[in-house]
Amino acid sequence: MILMKDIIREGNPTLRETAQKVTFPLTQDERQLGKDMMKYLEISQDEDLAAKYHLRAGVGLAAPQVDVSKRIAAVLAPANDGKILFKDILYNPRILRESVKHAALNEGEGCLSVNRNVPGFVVRVDRITLEYFDITGQRHEIKLKDYPAIVVQHELDHLNGVLFYDHISKESPFKLPENTIVIE
Repeated sequence: MILMKDIIREGNPTLRETAQKVTFPLTQDERQLGKDMMKYLEISQDEDLAAKYHLRAGVGLAAPQVDVSKRIAAVLAPANDGKILFKDILYNPRILRESVKHAALNEGEGCLSVNRNVPGFVVRVDRITLEYFDITGQRHEIKLKDYPAIVVQHELDHLNGVLFYDHISKESPFKLPENTIVIE
């Protein structure tokens, strides 16, 4: 089980590396890592279990965050009503297409690897077409918008050595480009 002590923090060089693609069939360790990252997200979103194991709630976790520089990420993006908007383990994910319209989360973004509040809007694209492979090597192509698209982009950034605050304007952290959707 992944615990907070297993998640590396900013300053660790793995977080700034470009992660390596995995090959199929996956190794047992690669399959297990994906399952363990998803289990972390599931437990962290349950208030009682999160308190029991001292976990910070997360909606995404990428392999580089547990010091494994491979293109593996888990995403569990819930809606405000508790329904799941998107949930899967992503192997070699990449964005095939993206919208020209931008979006940002109203409260900004946070990260399990960043133990401080970084104020400002993280401007991303609002819609993406995502390609990824699942644990069996099956290819998936899906369209995501709004919150799930933002979560996936945050995790893909981890696979490319980018942290969310790299997207925040240093000069005007709360200025948004015109016609940017602000997601509550």
